[in-house]
Amino acid sequence: MLTQTQKRILKSIFATVFLVCVLLGLANIQTDEVTARDMFSNIPERKAVIKIPITTYEWWLLTWSRSQLVCQVFVEHESWPTAEEVRFYCGDQVMRDWLGTSACDLSENVTESVHCPGFYLHLASITPGVREIEVDLLPPEVMIDIAGCELQPPENKCDKLPRLQLIAEEPLPNEHIISIQGFIGSEPFSCQGNECTVPLPATRSSGVQVRFWAESSFGDSSEEYTAQIRVVPWGDFVAPDVKTDDEPLWYVDVISTQYLGGTTSTCAHIWTAFPPVGGPAIWLTTPDHPDALISSQPFYYLGGSLITQGLVDVSECPDGGLQPSGVANQCGLEAARPLINNWQNQFDSEIIQVAKDTGVPAQLMKNIFSRESQFWPGFSASLKEAGLGHLSELGADTVLLWNPSFFAQYCPLVLDTTICQRGYGNLDIAEQEMLRGSLVQKVDAACPECPHGIDLRQANFSVSIFARSLLANCEQVGQIIFNTTRRPAGEVALYEDLWRFTLINYNAGPGCLSHGISETNAQNLPLTWVNVSKNLEPGGCQAGIKYVEDIAGRSLPSEASITPTQPTPATHTPTPTPDFQGYPPP
Repeated sequence: MLTQTQKRILKSIFATVFLVCVLLGLANIQTDEVTARDMFSNIPERKAVIKIPITTYEWWLLTWSRSQLVCQVFVEHESWPTAEEVRFYCGDQVMRDWLGTSACDLSENVTESVHCPGFYLHLASITPGVREIEVDLLPPEVMIDIAGCELQPPENKCDKLPRLQLIAEEPLPNEHIISIQGFIGSEPFSCQGNECTVPLPATRSSGVQVRFWAESSFGDSSEEYTAQIRVVPWGDFVAPDVKTDDEPLWYVDVISTQYLGGTTSTCAHIWTAFPPVGGPAIWLTTPDHPDALISSQPFYYLGGSLITQGLVDVSECPDGGLQPSGVANQCGLEAARPLINNWQNQFDSEIIQVAKDTGVPAQLMKNIFSRESQFWPGFSASLKEAGLGHLSELGADTVLLWNPSFFAQYCPLVLDTTICQRGYGNLDIAEQEMLRGSLVQKVDAACPECPHGIDLRQANFSVSIFARSLLANCEQVGQIIFNTTRRPAGEVALYEDLWRFTLINYNAGPGCLSHGISETNAQNLPLTWVNVSKNLEPGGCQAGIKYVEDIAGRSLPSEASITPTQPTPATHTPTPTPDFQGYPPP
Protein backbone atom coordinates (compact mmCIF):
# COMPACT_ATOMS: atom_id res chain seq x y z
CA MET A 1 0.00 0.00 0.00
CA LEU A 2 1.44 3.35 -1.06
CA THR A 3 1.75 6.13 1.43
CA GLN A 4 0.50 9.66 0.70
CA THR A 5 4.08 10.83 0.12
CA GLN A 6 4.72 8.03 -2.40
CA LYS A 7 1.49 8.90 -4.23
CA ARG A 8 2.55 12.56 -4.52
CA ILE A 9 5.93 11.50 -5.90
CA LEU A 10 4.32 9.21 -8.51
CA LYS A 11 1.88 11.98 -9.57
CA SER A 12 4.80 14.35 -10.06
CA ILE A 13 6.65 11.78 -12.19
CA PHE A 14 3.57 11.10 -14.34
CA ALA A 15 2.92 14.85 -14.83
CA THR A 16 6.54 15.43 -15.88
CA VAL A 17 6.49 12.55 -18.38
CA PHE A 18 3.17 13.76 -19.85
CA LEU A 19 4.47 17.33 -20.26
CA VAL A 20 7.62 16.06 -22.02
CA CYS A 21 5.50 13.98 -24.43
CA VAL A 22 3.27 16.96 -25.25
CA LEU A 23 6.27 19.21 -25.95
CA LEU A 24 7.89 16.54 -28.15
CA GLY A 25 4.61 16.18 -30.09
CA LEU A 26 4.35 19.91 -30.64
CA ALA A 27 7.95 20.04 -31.82
CA ASN A 28 7.21 17.42 -34.49
CA ILE A 29 4.12 19.21 -35.89
CA GLN A 30 4.79 20.67 -39.36
CA THR A 31 2.51 22.72 -41.54
CA ASP A 32 1.97 21.58 -45.10
CA GLU A 33 2.16 25.01 -46.67
CA VAL A 34 4.01 28.21 -45.84
CA THR A 35 2.77 31.62 -46.82
CA ALA A 36 5.03 34.37 -48.08
CA ARG A 37 4.79 36.28 -44.82
CA ASP A 38 6.04 33.27 -42.83
CA MET A 39 9.42 33.44 -44.56
CA PHE A 40 10.72 36.27 -42.40
CA SER A 41 10.29 36.67 -38.67
CA ASN A 42 11.19 40.36 -38.67
CA ILE A 43 9.85 41.95 -41.84
CA PRO A 44 11.23 45.47 -42.39
CA GLU A 45 8.80 48.23 -43.24
CA ARG A 46 9.04 49.76 -46.69
CA LYS A 47 9.21 53.36 -45.58
CA ALA A 48 11.56 56.25 -46.24
CA VAL A 49 11.98 59.71 -44.74
CA ILE A 50 12.16 62.61 -47.17
CA LYS A 51 13.49 66.00 -46.04
CA ILE A 52 11.80 68.98 -47.67
CA PRO A 53 13.07 72.57 -47.19
CA ILE A 54 10.32 74.91 -45.99
CA THR A 55 9.99 78.53 -44.95
CA THR A 56 7.71 79.43 -42.05
CA TYR A 57 6.15 82.89 -41.92
CA GLU A 58 5.01 84.03 -38.48
CA TRP A 59 2.25 86.63 -38.46
CA TRP A 60 0.95 88.48 -35.42
CA LEU A 61 -2.66 89.55 -35.26
CA LEU A 62 -2.69 92.80 -33.23
CA THR A 63 -5.37 95.27 -32.06
CA TRP A 64 -5.29 98.69 -33.73
CA SER A 65 -6.05 100.42 -30.45
CA ARG A 66 -3.14 99.13 -28.32
CA SER A 67 -1.12 96.91 -30.68
CA GLN A 68 -1.93 94.09 -28.29
CA LEU A 69 -1.09 90.59 -29.50
CA VAL A 70 -4.27 88.57 -30.04
CA CYS A 71 -2.83 85.43 -31.64
CA GLN A 72 -0.01 84.07 -33.82
CA VAL A 73 -0.53 82.60 -37.28
CA PHE A 74 2.07 80.35 -38.92
CA VAL A 75 1.96 79.75 -42.68
CA GLU A 76 4.32 78.35 -45.28
CA HIS A 77 3.60 80.71 -48.16
CA GLU A 78 4.65 84.29 -48.87
CA SER A 79 1.20 85.85 -49.21
CA TRP A 80 -1.10 86.95 -46.42
CA PRO A 81 -2.73 84.26 -44.30
CA THR A 82 -6.09 83.09 -45.58
CA ALA A 83 -9.29 83.35 -43.59
CA GLU A 84 -9.21 79.59 -42.92
CA GLU A 85 -5.66 79.84 -41.57
CA VAL A 86 -6.66 82.70 -39.25
CA ARG A 87 -9.67 80.68 -38.14
CA PHE A 88 -7.42 77.68 -37.34
CA TYR A 89 -5.07 79.64 -35.07
CA CYS A 90 -7.37 82.34 -33.70
CA GLY A 91 -10.92 80.98 -33.75
CA ASP A 92 -14.13 81.89 -35.55
CA GLN A 93 -14.91 85.14 -33.73
CA VAL A 94 -11.45 86.65 -34.17
CA MET A 95 -11.46 85.69 -37.85
CA ARG A 96 -14.84 87.42 -38.38
CA ASP A 97 -13.66 90.55 -36.51
CA TRP A 98 -10.48 90.63 -38.59
CA LEU A 99 -12.37 90.26 -41.84
CA GLY A 100 -14.70 93.05 -40.75
CA THR A 101 -11.86 95.45 -39.90
CA SER A 102 -11.68 98.41 -42.31
CA ALA A 103 -8.48 100.32 -43.11
CA CYS A 104 -7.28 102.63 -40.33
CA ASP A 105 -6.57 106.24 -41.31
CA LEU A 106 -3.12 107.13 -39.93
CA SER A 107 -2.66 110.41 -41.80
CA GLU A 108 -1.11 113.48 -40.13
CA ASN A 109 -4.54 114.92 -39.37
CA VAL A 110 -5.32 111.94 -37.17
CA THR A 111 -3.37 112.15 -33.90
CA GLU A 112 -4.78 109.15 -32.14
CA SER A 113 -5.03 105.66 -33.56
CA VAL A 114 -7.03 104.52 -30.59
CA HIS A 115 -10.17 105.33 -32.55
CA CYS A 116 -9.39 102.53 -35.05
CA PRO A 117 -11.29 99.36 -34.10
CA GLY A 118 -10.46 95.76 -35.07
CA PHE A 119 -7.23 93.94 -35.87
CA TYR A 120 -4.30 94.10 -38.25
CA LEU A 121 -1.61 91.61 -39.31
CA HIS A 122 2.09 92.11 -38.76
CA LEU A 123 4.82 89.87 -40.23
CA ALA A 124 6.89 89.00 -37.19
CA SER A 125 9.51 86.56 -38.55
CA ILE A 126 10.64 84.44 -41.49
CA THR A 127 12.29 81.15 -40.51
CA PRO A 128 13.80 78.62 -42.93
CA GLY A 129 13.55 74.97 -41.90
CA VAL A 130 13.30 71.34 -42.96
CA ARG A 131 10.30 69.04 -42.71
CA GLU A 132 10.67 65.28 -42.59
CA ILE A 133 7.93 63.33 -44.37
CA GLU A 134 7.57 59.57 -44.07
CA VAL A 135 6.49 57.95 -47.33
CA ASP A 136 5.58 54.37 -48.19
CA LEU A 137 7.87 52.67 -50.70
CA LEU A 138 6.45 50.49 -53.46
CA PRO A 139 6.54 46.75 -52.69
CA PRO A 140 7.73 44.10 -55.17
CA GLU A 141 5.15 42.82 -57.62
CA VAL A 142 4.70 39.62 -59.63
CA MET A 143 2.95 39.42 -63.00
CA ILE A 144 1.97 36.25 -64.85
CA ASP A 145 1.60 35.29 -68.50
CA ILE A 146 1.17 32.20 -70.66
CA ALA A 147 4.32 30.95 -72.41
CA GLY A 148 4.56 28.46 -75.24
CA CYS A 149 1.73 29.82 -77.39
CA GLU A 150 0.04 33.08 -78.30
CA LEU A 151 -3.53 33.15 -77.10
CA GLN A 152 -6.00 34.86 -79.38
CA PRO A 153 -9.17 35.84 -77.50
CA PRO A 154 -11.92 34.96 -77.24
CA GLU A 155 -11.09 31.32 -78.19
CA ASN A 156 -7.65 31.27 -76.44
CA LYS A 157 -6.51 28.09 -78.21
CA CYS A 158 -3.09 26.43 -77.82
CA ASP A 159 -1.67 23.67 -80.03
CA LYS A 160 0.56 22.43 -77.21
CA LEU A 161 0.43 22.31 -73.45
CA PRO A 162 1.36 25.84 -72.28
CA ARG A 163 3.60 26.97 -69.45
CA LEU A 164 3.08 29.58 -66.79
CA GLN A 165 5.53 32.47 -66.84
CA LEU A 166 6.02 34.65 -63.76
CA ILE A 167 7.94 37.93 -63.82
CA ALA A 168 8.76 39.83 -60.63
CA GLU A 169 9.86 43.44 -60.30
CA GLU A 170 11.63 45.12 -57.39
CA PRO A 171 11.04 48.90 -57.52
CA LEU A 172 13.80 49.80 -55.03
CA PRO A 173 17.01 50.70 -56.93
CA ASN A 174 19.47 48.95 -54.62
CA GLU A 175 17.47 45.78 -54.06
CA HIS A 176 16.63 42.74 -56.21
CA ILE A 177 14.29 39.75 -56.38
CA ILE A 178 15.77 36.67 -54.70
CA SER A 179 13.18 34.12 -55.77
CA ILE A 180 9.62 33.49 -56.95
CA GLN A 181 7.62 30.85 -55.12
CA GLY A 182 4.11 29.50 -55.11
CA PHE A 183 1.71 26.61 -55.50
CA ILE A 184 -0.18 25.24 -58.50
CA GLY A 185 -3.01 23.56 -56.68
CA SER A 186 -1.16 21.78 -53.86
CA GLU A 187 2.09 21.36 -55.82
CA PRO A 188 4.81 23.84 -54.80
CA PHE A 189 7.25 25.50 -57.19
CA SER A 190 10.27 27.77 -56.66
CA CYS A 191 12.63 29.66 -58.98
CA GLN A 192 15.71 31.73 -58.25
CA GLY A 193 15.81 35.27 -59.62
CA ASN A 194 13.07 37.48 -60.99
CA GLU A 195 11.71 35.15 -63.70
CA CYS A 196 10.13 31.74 -63.43
CA THR A 197 8.59 29.38 -65.98
CA VAL A 198 6.74 26.29 -64.80
CA PRO A 199 4.66 23.70 -66.72
CA LEU A 200 0.89 23.83 -66.39
CA PRO A 201 -1.17 20.66 -65.97
CA ALA A 202 -4.37 19.94 -67.85
CA THR A 203 -7.30 20.91 -65.64
CA ARG A 204 -11.01 20.43 -65.32
CA SER A 205 -13.36 23.10 -66.62
CA SER A 206 -13.27 24.81 -63.22
CA GLY A 207 -9.51 25.26 -63.50
CA VAL A 208 -6.85 25.19 -60.79
CA GLN A 209 -5.88 27.85 -58.28
CA VAL A 210 -2.34 29.23 -58.43
CA ARG A 211 -0.79 31.15 -55.54
CA PHE A 212 2.49 33.00 -56.01
CA TRP A 213 4.74 35.65 -54.47
CA ALA A 214 8.30 37.01 -54.72
CA GLU A 215 11.01 37.35 -52.06
CA SER A 216 13.17 40.47 -52.06
CA SER A 217 16.72 41.17 -50.88
CA PHE A 218 15.15 44.00 -48.86
CA GLY A 219 14.10 41.30 -46.42
CA ASP A 220 10.41 41.14 -47.22
CA SER A 221 8.17 39.66 -49.89
CA SER A 222 5.42 40.76 -52.22
CA GLU A 223 1.83 40.15 -51.33
CA GLU A 224 0.52 36.70 -52.09
CA TYR A 225 -1.31 36.80 -55.41
CA THR A 226 -3.80 34.30 -56.78
CA ALA A 227 -4.90 33.19 -60.22
CA GLN A 228 -7.47 30.74 -61.47
CA ILE A 229 -6.11 29.01 -64.58
CA ARG A 230 -7.97 26.65 -66.88
CA VAL A 231 -6.20 24.37 -69.38
CA VAL A 232 -8.81 22.16 -71.03
CA PRO A 233 -7.73 19.51 -73.60
CA TRP A 234 -10.03 19.22 -76.59
CA GLY A 235 -10.46 16.20 -78.89
CA ASP A 236 -9.69 12.49 -78.84
CA PHE A 237 -5.91 12.97 -78.81
CA VAL A 238 -5.97 12.67 -75.01
CA ALA A 239 -7.82 9.33 -75.02
CA PRO A 240 -5.29 6.52 -74.40
CA ASP A 241 -7.35 3.79 -76.14
CA VAL A 242 -8.41 5.79 -79.19
CA LYS A 243 -6.38 6.14 -82.36
CA THR A 244 -7.05 9.52 -83.91
CA ASP A 245 -5.56 12.07 -86.26
CA ASP A 246 -6.80 14.93 -84.09
CA GLU A 247 -4.22 17.66 -83.61
CA PRO A 248 -3.51 18.49 -79.96
CA LEU A 249 -5.63 21.42 -78.79
CA TRP A 250 -5.99 23.13 -75.44
CA TYR A 251 -8.29 25.97 -74.43
CA VAL A 252 -6.53 28.24 -71.94
CA ASP A 253 -8.11 30.91 -69.72
CA VAL A 254 -6.62 32.96 -66.90
CA ILE A 255 -8.45 34.96 -64.23
CA SER A 256 -6.05 37.14 -62.24
CA THR A 257 -5.39 40.81 -61.60
CA GLN A 258 -1.73 40.07 -62.41
CA TYR A 259 -2.35 38.60 -65.86
CA LEU A 260 -0.45 40.29 -68.70
CA GLY A 261 -2.47 38.62 -71.46
CA GLY A 262 -5.74 39.55 -73.12
CA THR A 263 -8.46 41.46 -71.32
CA THR A 264 -10.81 39.34 -69.25
CA SER A 265 -14.24 40.51 -68.18
CA THR A 266 -13.93 42.40 -64.91
CA CYS A 267 -17.03 40.63 -63.63
CA ALA A 268 -15.30 37.30 -64.30
CA HIS A 269 -12.71 38.43 -61.73
CA ILE A 270 -15.44 39.46 -59.30
CA TRP A 271 -17.18 36.09 -59.60
CA THR A 272 -14.08 33.94 -60.30
CA ALA A 273 -16.09 32.50 -63.17
CA PHE A 274 -14.66 31.32 -66.49
CA PRO A 275 -16.49 32.07 -69.75
CA PRO A 276 -17.54 28.99 -71.75
CA VAL A 277 -14.67 27.04 -73.28
CA GLY A 278 -13.86 28.63 -76.62
CA GLY A 279 -15.25 32.05 -75.66
CA PRO A 280 -18.57 33.53 -74.53
CA ALA A 281 -21.71 34.09 -76.58
CA ILE A 282 -21.78 37.05 -78.98
CA TRP A 283 -23.79 39.23 -76.59
CA LEU A 284 -20.91 39.05 -74.07
CA THR A 285 -18.05 39.91 -76.44
CA THR A 286 -16.09 43.04 -77.23
CA PRO A 287 -15.08 43.28 -80.91
CA ASP A 288 -11.80 44.86 -81.93
CA HIS A 289 -13.43 47.43 -84.22
CA PRO A 290 -16.58 49.56 -83.84
CA ASP A 291 -17.84 48.36 -87.22
CA ALA A 292 -18.67 45.01 -85.61
CA LEU A 293 -21.27 46.79 -83.44
CA ILE A 294 -23.13 48.40 -86.36
CA SER A 295 -26.89 47.91 -86.09
CA SER A 296 -29.89 49.07 -88.11
CA GLN A 297 -32.86 48.68 -85.79
CA PRO A 298 -36.18 50.41 -86.63
CA PHE A 299 -36.46 52.36 -83.38
CA TYR A 300 -39.86 54.06 -83.18
CA TYR A 301 -39.09 56.03 -80.01
CA LEU A 302 -35.76 57.25 -81.40
CA GLY A 303 -37.51 58.16 -84.65
CA GLY A 304 -40.13 60.12 -82.73
CA SER A 305 -37.46 61.99 -80.78
CA LEU A 306 -35.59 62.93 -83.96
CA ILE A 307 -38.83 64.09 -85.60
CA THR A 308 -39.76 66.15 -82.53
CA GLN A 309 -36.39 67.89 -82.70
CA GLY A 310 -37.12 68.90 -86.30
CA LEU A 311 -34.31 66.78 -87.74
CA VAL A 312 -36.50 64.82 -90.18
CA ASP A 313 -38.63 66.02 -93.09
CA VAL A 314 -42.07 64.52 -92.43
CA SER A 315 -44.09 66.96 -94.54
CA GLU A 316 -45.65 64.10 -96.50
CA CYS A 317 -46.54 62.02 -93.42
CA PRO A 318 -49.92 62.10 -91.65
CA ASP A 319 -49.99 63.64 -88.17
CA GLY A 320 -46.49 64.99 -88.62
CA GLY A 321 -45.03 61.49 -88.67
CA LEU A 322 -45.97 60.90 -85.02
CA GLN A 323 -48.42 58.79 -83.07
CA PRO A 324 -50.35 60.43 -80.19
CA SER A 325 -47.83 58.96 -77.69
CA GLY A 326 -44.97 60.79 -79.41
CA VAL A 327 -43.31 57.82 -81.10
CA ALA A 328 -42.97 57.70 -84.88
CA ASN A 329 -45.73 56.26 -86.99
CA GLN A 330 -44.82 54.02 -89.93
CA CYS A 331 -44.44 56.92 -92.36
CA GLY A 332 -42.36 58.89 -89.87
CA LEU A 333 -40.18 55.86 -89.22
CA GLU A 334 -39.42 55.41 -92.91
CA ALA A 335 -38.64 59.11 -93.31
CA ALA A 336 -36.31 59.05 -90.30
CA ARG A 337 -34.72 55.69 -91.11
CA PRO A 338 -31.36 57.00 -92.51
CA LEU A 339 -30.87 59.27 -89.49
CA ILE A 340 -31.99 56.49 -87.10
CA ASN A 341 -29.29 54.21 -88.51
CA ASN A 342 -26.60 56.86 -88.16
CA TRP A 343 -27.70 57.91 -84.68
CA GLN A 344 -27.75 54.44 -83.11
CA ASN A 345 -24.17 53.76 -84.29
CA GLN A 346 -22.48 57.04 -83.39
CA PHE A 347 -21.67 55.84 -79.87
CA ASP A 348 -19.98 52.59 -80.96
CA SER A 349 -16.40 53.87 -80.70
CA GLU A 350 -17.00 55.13 -77.17
CA ILE A 351 -18.65 51.83 -76.19
CA ILE A 352 -15.61 49.88 -77.45
CA GLN A 353 -13.20 52.15 -75.57
CA VAL A 354 -15.17 51.95 -72.32
CA ALA A 355 -15.37 48.16 -72.70
CA LYS A 356 -11.57 47.98 -72.95
CA ASP A 357 -11.18 50.28 -69.93
CA THR A 358 -13.65 48.50 -67.66
CA GLY A 359 -13.91 44.91 -68.94
CA VAL A 360 -17.68 45.21 -69.44
CA PRO A 361 -18.58 43.54 -72.77
CA ALA A 362 -19.25 46.09 -75.51
CA GLN A 363 -22.04 44.13 -77.23
CA LEU A 364 -23.82 43.78 -73.88
CA MET A 365 -23.76 47.54 -73.37
CA LYS A 366 -25.06 48.22 -76.85
CA ASN A 367 -27.86 45.70 -76.37
CA ILE A 368 -28.87 47.32 -73.09
CA PHE A 369 -28.81 50.83 -74.57
CA SER A 370 -30.99 49.55 -77.39
CA ARG A 371 -33.47 48.13 -74.89
CA GLU A 372 -33.39 50.94 -72.34
CA SER A 373 -33.28 54.22 -74.27
CA GLN A 374 -33.10 53.35 -77.97
CA PHE A 375 -29.97 55.55 -77.91
CA TRP A 376 -31.85 58.73 -77.00
CA PRO A 377 -29.97 59.75 -73.82
CA GLY A 378 -32.17 62.57 -72.59
CA PHE A 379 -33.97 62.56 -69.26
CA SER A 380 -37.22 60.60 -69.13
CA ALA A 381 -39.52 62.61 -66.86
CA SER A 382 -42.11 59.83 -66.62
CA LEU A 383 -39.52 57.24 -65.55
CA LYS A 384 -37.10 59.62 -63.79
CA GLU A 385 -34.17 58.03 -65.58
CA ALA A 386 -31.44 59.47 -67.77
CA GLY A 387 -28.59 58.57 -70.09
CA LEU A 388 -28.17 55.84 -72.66
CA GLY A 389 -28.67 53.19 -69.97
CA HIS A 390 -31.57 54.99 -68.24
CA LEU A 391 -29.86 55.44 -64.89
CA SER A 392 -32.30 56.05 -62.04
CA GLU A 393 -31.61 57.23 -58.50
CA LEU A 394 -31.88 53.62 -57.31
CA GLY A 395 -29.34 52.68 -59.96
CA ALA A 396 -27.12 55.54 -58.82
CA ASP A 397 -27.42 54.24 -55.26
CA THR A 398 -26.15 50.83 -56.40
CA VAL A 399 -23.10 52.17 -58.23
CA LEU A 400 -22.13 54.49 -55.37
CA LEU A 401 -22.50 51.75 -52.74
CA TRP A 402 -21.14 48.73 -54.60
CA ASN A 403 -18.37 50.39 -56.63
CA PRO A 404 -16.15 52.02 -53.97
CA SER A 405 -13.45 53.06 -56.45
CA PHE A 406 -16.01 54.99 -58.49
CA PHE A 407 -17.45 56.55 -55.33
CA ALA A 408 -13.95 57.67 -54.27
CA GLN A 409 -13.47 59.41 -57.62
CA TYR A 410 -16.92 60.94 -57.93
CA CYS A 411 -17.80 62.01 -54.39
CA PRO A 412 -15.14 64.81 -54.07
CA LEU A 413 -16.65 66.43 -57.17
CA VAL A 414 -19.85 67.01 -55.19
CA LEU A 415 -19.02 66.93 -51.46
CA ASP A 416 -16.04 67.89 -49.32
CA THR A 417 -13.20 65.34 -49.32
CA THR A 418 -13.38 64.86 -45.54
CA ILE A 419 -17.05 63.91 -45.88
CA CYS A 420 -16.32 61.47 -48.69
CA GLN A 421 -13.71 59.67 -46.58
CA ARG A 422 -16.53 58.28 -44.42
CA GLY A 423 -17.76 56.09 -47.30
CA TYR A 424 -21.13 56.19 -49.04
CA GLY A 425 -22.89 53.94 -46.52
CA ASN A 426 -21.90 56.23 -43.62
CA LEU A 427 -23.09 59.49 -45.21
CA ASP A 428 -26.20 61.30 -44.02
CA ILE A 429 -29.40 60.71 -45.96
CA ALA A 430 -29.27 64.23 -47.38
CA GLU A 431 -25.67 63.73 -48.55
CA GLN A 432 -26.55 60.42 -50.20
CA GLU A 433 -29.52 62.03 -51.94
CA MET A 434 -27.30 64.84 -53.20
CA LEU A 435 -24.82 62.34 -54.68
CA ARG A 436 -27.53 60.23 -56.31
CA GLY A 437 -29.29 63.22 -57.80
CA SER A 438 -26.10 64.77 -59.13
CA LEU A 439 -25.04 61.47 -60.73
CA VAL A 440 -28.37 61.11 -62.57
CA GLN A 441 -28.03 64.72 -63.66
CA LYS A 442 -24.49 64.03 -64.88
CA VAL A 443 -25.65 61.35 -67.32
CA ASP A 444 -28.62 63.40 -68.53
CA ALA A 445 -27.61 64.53 -72.02
CA ALA A 446 -30.75 66.60 -72.74
CA CYS A 447 -29.64 70.02 -73.98
CA PRO A 448 -32.34 72.35 -75.45
CA GLU A 449 -29.74 74.80 -76.76
CA CYS A 450 -27.64 72.07 -78.50
CA PRO A 451 -28.10 71.47 -82.27
CA HIS A 452 -29.90 68.12 -81.84
CA GLY A 453 -31.36 68.75 -78.41
CA ILE A 454 -28.71 66.38 -77.04
CA ASP A 455 -25.22 67.11 -75.70
CA LEU A 456 -23.31 64.32 -77.44
CA ARG A 457 -20.27 64.75 -75.18
CA GLN A 458 -22.47 64.19 -72.16
CA ALA A 459 -24.04 61.17 -73.87
CA ASN A 460 -20.61 59.62 -74.43
CA PHE A 461 -19.75 60.33 -70.80
CA SER A 462 -22.85 58.42 -69.69
CA VAL A 463 -21.42 55.25 -71.33
CA SER A 464 -18.58 55.17 -68.78
CA ILE A 465 -20.94 55.78 -65.85
CA PHE A 466 -23.23 53.01 -67.04
CA ALA A 467 -20.35 50.51 -67.36
CA ARG A 468 -19.37 51.19 -63.77
CA SER A 469 -22.98 50.76 -62.75
CA LEU A 470 -22.91 47.28 -64.30
CA LEU A 471 -19.72 46.47 -62.38
CA ALA A 472 -21.49 47.48 -59.18
CA ASN A 473 -24.37 45.16 -60.06
CA CYS A 474 -21.86 42.35 -60.66
CA GLU A 475 -20.50 42.92 -57.15
CA GLN A 476 -24.00 42.86 -55.70
CA VAL A 477 -24.87 39.64 -57.54
CA GLY A 478 -21.73 37.97 -56.23
CA GLN A 479 -22.59 39.02 -52.68
CA ILE A 480 -26.21 37.85 -52.97
CA ILE A 481 -25.05 34.40 -54.12
CA PHE A 482 -22.38 34.19 -51.42
CA ASN A 483 -24.85 35.20 -48.70
CA THR A 484 -27.14 32.38 -49.82
CA THR A 485 -24.67 29.59 -50.58
CA ARG A 486 -21.54 30.67 -48.64
CA ARG A 487 -19.58 29.95 -51.82
CA PRO A 488 -18.11 32.22 -54.53
CA ALA A 489 -20.50 32.87 -57.39
CA GLY A 490 -18.27 31.16 -59.97
CA GLU A 491 -18.43 27.88 -58.05
CA VAL A 492 -22.21 27.59 -58.15
CA ALA A 493 -23.28 29.34 -61.37
CA LEU A 494 -22.10 29.62 -64.97
CA TYR A 495 -20.56 32.77 -66.38
CA GLU A 496 -23.37 33.57 -68.82
CA ASP A 497 -26.07 32.89 -66.22
CA LEU A 498 -24.29 35.23 -63.80
CA TRP A 499 -24.61 37.98 -66.40
CA ARG A 500 -28.33 37.18 -66.72
CA PHE A 501 -28.64 37.50 -62.93
CA THR A 502 -26.88 40.87 -63.23
CA LEU A 503 -29.43 42.05 -65.77
CA ILE A 504 -32.30 41.05 -63.47
CA ASN A 505 -30.56 42.82 -60.60
CA TYR A 506 -30.22 45.98 -62.71
CA ASN A 507 -33.73 45.91 -64.14
CA ALA A 508 -35.92 44.48 -61.38
CA GLY A 509 -33.75 45.05 -58.31
CA PRO A 510 -31.78 42.98 -55.78
CA GLY A 511 -34.95 42.01 -53.91
CA CYS A 512 -36.19 40.08 -56.94
CA LEU A 513 -32.88 38.34 -57.50
CA SER A 514 -32.36 37.51 -53.81
CA HIS A 515 -35.76 35.80 -53.64
CA GLY A 516 -35.11 33.81 -56.81
CA ILE A 517 -31.65 32.69 -55.65
CA SER A 518 -32.88 31.78 -52.14
CA GLU A 519 -35.86 29.78 -53.40
CA THR A 520 -33.76 27.89 -55.95
CA ASN A 521 -31.11 27.08 -53.36
CA ALA A 522 -33.76 25.97 -50.84
CA GLN A 523 -35.08 23.52 -53.45
CA ASN A 524 -31.56 22.07 -53.84
CA LEU A 525 -31.57 23.02 -57.51
CA PRO A 526 -28.53 24.30 -59.44
CA LEU A 527 -28.36 28.09 -59.74
CA THR A 528 -29.09 28.19 -63.46
CA TRP A 529 -31.02 30.92 -65.23
CA VAL A 530 -33.84 28.47 -66.02
CA ASN A 531 -34.26 27.52 -62.36
CA VAL A 532 -33.84 31.01 -60.88
CA SER A 533 -36.16 32.67 -63.41
CA LYS A 534 -38.92 30.22 -62.45
CA ASN A 535 -38.53 31.25 -58.82
CA LEU A 536 -38.78 35.00 -59.41
CA GLU A 537 -41.82 36.52 -57.75
CA PRO A 538 -44.84 37.28 -59.98
CA GLY A 539 -45.37 40.79 -61.25
CA GLY A 540 -42.41 43.11 -61.77
CA CYS A 541 -39.83 40.42 -61.02
CA GLN A 542 -41.26 38.00 -63.60
CA ALA A 543 -41.54 40.90 -66.07
CA GLY A 544 -37.76 41.19 -65.90
CA ILE A 545 -37.43 37.81 -67.66
CA LYS A 546 -38.41 39.35 -71.00
CA TYR A 547 -35.93 42.16 -70.36
CA VAL A 548 -33.16 39.56 -70.03
CA GLU A 549 -34.36 37.63 -73.07
CA ASP A 550 -34.43 40.78 -75.20
CA ILE A 551 -30.79 41.49 -74.33
CA ALA A 552 -29.29 38.01 -74.01
CA GLY A 553 -31.79 35.57 -75.43
CA ARG A 554 -32.03 37.24 -78.81
CA SER A 555 -28.65 38.39 -80.02
CA LEU A 556 -28.69 41.94 -81.30
CA PRO A 557 -28.38 43.42 -83.89
CA SER A 558 -29.60 40.48 -86.01
CA GLU A 559 -33.08 40.84 -84.51
CA ALA A 560 -35.29 42.88 -86.80
CA SER A 561 -36.93 44.82 -83.99
CA ILE A 562 -36.26 45.02 -80.30
CA THR A 563 -39.10 46.75 -78.55
CA PRO A 564 -39.64 47.83 -74.96
CA THR A 565 -42.45 46.09 -73.13
CA GLN A 566 -45.20 47.57 -71.00
CA PRO A 567 -44.07 48.16 -67.40
CA THR A 568 -45.69 46.15 -64.64
CA PRO A 569 -45.96 47.86 -61.24
CA ALA A 570 -43.79 46.10 -58.68
CA THR A 571 -41.91 46.68 -55.46
CA HIS A 572 -38.49 46.25 -57.04
CA THR A 573 -38.33 48.32 -60.22
CA PRO A 574 -35.09 50.36 -60.41
CA THR A 575 -35.30 50.51 -64.20
CA PRO A 576 -38.90 49.96 -65.31
CA THR A 577 -39.57 49.34 -68.98
CA PRO A 578 -40.69 52.47 -70.91
CA ASP A 579 -44.36 52.67 -71.84
CA PHE A 580 -44.05 53.53 -75.52
CA GLN A 581 -47.33 53.16 -77.38
CA GLY A 582 -47.55 52.30 -81.05
CA TYR A 583 -44.76 49.75 -81.27
CA PRO A 584 -45.36 46.83 -83.59
CA PRO A 585 -45.12 43.42 -81.90
CA PRO A 586 -41.62 41.85 -81.87
